[in-house]
Amino acid sequence: QVRLVESGGGLVQPGGSLRLSCVASGLPFNIGTMNWWREAPGRQRELVASATNGGNTNYAASVKDRFTVTRGDGQNTVYLQMDRLRPEDTGVYRCNAPTMVGDYWGHGTQVTVSG
Repeated sequence: QVRLVESGGGLVQPGGSLRLSCVASGLPFNIGTMNWWREAPGRQRELVASATNGGNTNYAASVKDRFTVTRGDGQNTVYLQMDRLRPEDTGVYRCNAPTMVGDYWGHGTQVTVSG
């Protein structure tokens, strides 16, 4: 049983910060890549950031220089530090571990930037 659980979402003002966490469990092997996606009504699902177990990271142009993705806790956890948040960052953020044996997803955590 593989499970990915996100946490850390919430309601913040524009310019504020949030730190998202995703903890993976139940995988019998190391996770090579973990991704953060976001979804919002009327918008295409967007790959926000990714991090490999080798330390490589990648960011969408819309979040580059504002978000930072890191791996930790034996590579079973991925974090997304979000700074200088904008209303257009609003959405459900989901972590994803695409492995050869399966494509695993968390249920998501809501991020709302308003006020």
